[in-house]
Amino acid sequence: MAERTVLVTGGTGGLGGAVTAAFLEAGWRVVVPERKGAGTAPAAAGPVRVAADLLDPAGVARAVAAATDEPSAPLRAVVNLVGGYASGGLVHETPIEEFDRMLRLNLRPTYLVTQAALPHLVAAGGGAVVCVSARAAVAPFPGAAGYATAKAAVQAFANAVAVEYRPRGVRCNTVLPSVIDTPANRAAQPDADHRRWVPPAEIAAVIRFLASDDSAPTSGASIPVYGRA
Repeated sequence: MAERTVLVTGGTGGLGGAVTAAFLEAGWRVVVPERKGAGTAPAAAGPVRVAADLLDPAGVARAVAAATDEPSAPLRAVVNLVGGYASGGLVHETPIEEFDRMLRLNLRPTYLVTQAALPHLVAAGGGAVVCVSARAAVAPFPGAAGYATAKAAVQAFANAVAVEYRPRGVRCNTVLPSVIDTPANRAAQPDADHRRWVPPAEIAAVIRFLASDDSAPTSGASIPVYGRA
């Protein structure tokens, strides 16, 4: 029986599948919110799936409730993977609606889920939050001002959580991927040198480490996971 629970948002995506597998392999109870979940019972040795819209506070509350309803496996980690990318024009060519959409998609779920989970992590005696930013947050490129701004905001938010909750035993760190080697990214960039991209399993190993007791001294860190890109 698992002795601790991790809540993994975006657990069905290209990176999320690898993260979920990494935690299951390490013996965690894994809760994965989905827009169309399959209930709250795990299939075989797989994750617990729960229907929840993480842009909606009520959906977030439902996801956190599923992650905290097993007394023998208290919630000890949250992994915020939900986000998205959209390219566009230069700043003067980008409608405010597109800029807002990047902020809403990348920042709002991270904020809402972390906010709802923090009291439970504190009550459990401490734990870890891992957020996913992007290399674009520290090295922007043309045509993605909204995305870069949103990912920089995720990084700043994670740093704020690290400062506020360090005395309460909760750590918060951020990983910054470059291009992740997923089927969707390969389809979008078929002519790129995919060997330079970072495999999801390698990022998942870093995330699992940051959620584990092995990284107990580390909080407020921004970890580059660039591969060879």
